[in-house]
Amino acid sequence: MAVARIALPVAVPHAFDYWIPDGLDVRRGSVVRVRLGHRSSVGVIVGVDATSLVTDRLQPIDEVVEGPPIAEEILDLAEFAGRYYQAAPGLALELAVPPAAKARSLRRRAAADAAPDARAAVALNPAQASAAGEIAGALGSFGAFMLRGVTGSGKTEVYLAAAKEAVARGGQVLMLMPEINLTPQFEQRIRIALPGAQAVTLHSALAAGARRANWDAAASGVAQIVVGTRLAVFTPLPGLALVVVDEEHDDSFKQQEGVRYHARDLAILRAQRRGVPVVLGSATPSLETWAGARAGRYRTLELPLRADPRAQPPAIGFVPVRGSRAQDGISTPLLDALAQRLARGEQSLLFVNRRGYAPSLKCASCTWESECPRCAARLVVHHGPDRLRCHHCAHVERLPRACPQCGNVDLTPLGFGTQRLEQAIRARFPQARVARVDRDTTARRGAFAKVRQQIEDLEVDILVGTQMLAKGHDFPRLTLVGVLGADNALYSADFRATERLVALLMQVAGRAGRADLPGQVIVQTDFPDHPVYRALATQDYGGFADELLAEREAAQLPPVTRVALLAAEAHSREDVDRFLASAVARAQALAGDAAGVEIFPPVPAAMARKAGFERGQVLVQSMQRSALQAFLARWREDLAASAGTKLRWSIDVDPVAF
Repeated sequence: MAVARIALPVAVPHAFDYWIPDGLDVRRGSVVRVRLGHRSSVGVIVGVDATSLVTDRLQPIDEVVEGPPIAEEILDLAEFAGRYYQAAPGLALELAVPPAAKARSLRRRAAADAAPDARAAVALNPAQASAAGEIAGALGSFGAFMLRGVTGSGKTEVYLAAAKEAVARGGQVLMLMPEINLTPQFEQRIRIALPGAQAVTLHSALAAGARRANWDAAASGVAQIVVGTRLAVFTPLPGLALVVVDEEHDDSFKQQEGVRYHARDLAILRAQRRGVPVVLGSATPSLETWAGARAGRYRTLELPLRADPRAQPPAIGFVPVRGSRAQDGISTPLLDALAQRLARGEQSLLFVNRRGYAPSLKCASCTWESECPRCAARLVVHHGPDRLRCHHCAHVERLPRACPQCGNVDLTPLGFGTQRLEQAIRARFPQARVARVDRDTTARRGAFAKVRQQIEDLEVDILVGTQMLAKGHDFPRLTLVGVLGADNALYSADFRATERLVALLMQVAGRAGRADLPGQVIVQTDFPDHPVYRALATQDYGGFADELLAEREAAQLPPVTRVALLAAEAHSREDVDRFLASAVARAQALAGDAAGVEIFPPVPAAMARKAGFERGQVLVQSMQRSALQAFLARWREDLAASAGTKLRWSIDVDPVAF
């Protein structure tokens, strides 16, 4: 009796044995349906054997799921992800399972239903041509490139020029995007630059049938270009010739639950194993990529100028917040600049990385402030309808008429969010056409595409939005960017806060003046001499990154060291503290044999309570990746045997925050 070992999507460190019914054609990589307890589950066969130690209790495989077995390359990549990121094998292999389809649909070109674009392909400038030439010259062998270009420098054109050469040689190209909202504009660019290429997109917003059809087109080699978000790194591509990671610094490439993999790092590994070049593009490279380039592991390609020869860097200025006569958070110089753009028929963007009306509600008489009963966070004021909402657990309350603590009716919204700014702008400029772009206004399918089209059709004068608008979008008539509330990030305890803030500010500032109209950026801050703002003013990200890397080296923080985070949560703080104390004791015993691994004491998580769960964490650090990996594998096995059922725990390798 032949036996298959099947990895199932459950948090156990082993595969399950099932017997193979006669006539069933299965092999390693086959996706099958089996019974697990009283429920049906889809799993992946990781091996076939002639015998099993549990033959008297084996169940049969019910069926083979339609489609060929998962390619060995993808199986290996998923198994590596499980080992490196300390996840159960079945959960890791689930990443490689083809997307299910409610209905089969014909293969098609991904760009076929995109809106027409009247722009013609433009010739590359010398810097772009040089970068594209170096990438194209590396086709057929592994090479990692850091493509660093100022915002508006035309990195996309470089990607597509290199992709054109890869496709001409019969290869496939994988292009990873950080956000779904960036894919429509990218589809248009592909259609212009490579009009005959077969291209598909892969992301969670696609209908099930379309997503499976696109996946099949990629796996069969029909699709020559695949554009997708982080999960697309596991897409089988038999003719893979080039990998591109756009905006590689973006935290969206890091999965924050389940298998906590980083798609950028897996993309580099995949390119290395396949012997093809990988391009990491960004105006503000992550410090991990920056350090790799400084160490010579990545070749640096520079785009120092904007692609449009008419475009010049925007003028950047700073205005104070304290002591100014700001109206709903908007300073007088910024209001004046908005009025000037309206008079000239140009577009403006007000950027604040907070949605809702106000971040909190406070009583003017006592100490009461709106707090979430389930999280260690404030409730955010929202209007339309009037509610207090938690942005972490989705808890919702009616907006109180009076203070719940003292009965005072004078309740004050503290701070400002996108709703409040939109209201203020409409009141100040009633003739202006204002659009708010945040998670609330773009929740429905197609909502973002609709407002983006309105911007391109010049049906919007003033945009109020969050970081959804900060990167990747090209609006030629947008000449003013106003930044509000950026100082909040300077108070963060997160060691990556300034790195993220510089990246965000440079990205959002880059939206201004991308064509023949001069751009202006006004940042409201009380700390204009802070290194973050000096880097923005001089547009010297390289100098800032070098300084930050030196600080990380002195403090022994990533990317100089390798870290992992053990996180635990339970309804009882005592259960969390007990588990983490035991985990540290066990780690110290194991680390005695693992030279160079340092275990820090347990501490509360950055958000100590979330959705009713008390949360804590333990940080583990090493200068050597191999030493940390060897220790984590043993520690995880030990924790799994002792954790119990009262709490949930996970290990996050290379966390983006702690």
